[in-house]
Amino acid sequence: MKGCTIDRIKIPSTGRDIRMIIIKPSERRAELTPGILWLHGGGYISGMPEMVFFTRGYALVRKYGAVVVAPAYRLSFENPYPAALEDCVSALKWLKDNAATLGVDSGRIMVGGESAGGGLTAAVCMHARDFGYAKISFQMPLYPMLDDRPTPSSIDNYAPVWDTNKNLWSWKQYLKGLEDIPPYAAPGRQTDYSNLPPCYTYVGDIEPFYCETLTYVDNLQKAGVPAKVDVYPGWFHAYDIYQSKNPQSRRAIAEFERQYLFAAEHYRTLG
Repeated sequence: MKGCTIDRIKIPSTGRDIRMIIIKPSERRAELTPGILWLHGGGYISGMPEMVFFTRGYALVRKYGAVVVAPAYRLSFENPYPAALEDCVSALKWLKDNAATLGVDSGRIMVGGESAGGGLTAAVCMHARDFGYAKISFQMPLYPMLDDRPTPSSIDNYAPVWDTNKNLWSWKQYLKGLEDIPPYAAPGRQTDYSNLPPCYTYVGDIEPFYCETLTYVDNLQKAGVPAKVDVYPGWFHAYDIYQSKNPQSRRAIAEFERQYLFAAEHYRTLG
């Protein structure tokens, strides 16, 4: 690719407008390309869409010609669930409705993100399946924040970047006011994994989200959904971002991109 163009717009969401970044190839291809909703991390309580430029989403435009949209979803300290999900759903609907203008193949709309963005990826896929407003061809929830309940890897975990205390506090903010917690808020609580999009993810084995990531992929596989997880020994949370020059990070990123290219070629919905 020769380069990218970056647009910043506002789109309507539930009761408000939200800011969104659109990244697309500078030169439009003759053929339609995948469109990707990329959701930033930050424990549902922090972060911004500009994080896409130093995480995995940006390279999918720069190297492979995809179109990526990254919304500034509402953060939970002031706006707990369902605000973030509502904004991500609005961004997904916008991407679908504007696919032709963007040069996007409406049968290859994907969703991805890291950490809380990975959790929102899973939640959006479940929500879209259940309410039928969009069909998602592939999901990329990297080391996703999925389950508010304790898991063997999230208990007494004091690895770098993200630990048990941060995790408990962030879930408390995101789920504030909820008595019954739906899987759209904590996707690890889902009981029906059928008809969800194919999935690729990776995770480190010393971070809090290790067990819930493996459980998510296992549940997809049991439901007949193509799903794969790569586990990297000794990786703490967001290792690929904090240690991006590390040879193991480079291998992980290359494998992620290989899985994306496979999905772009093999997974397509009816739009």
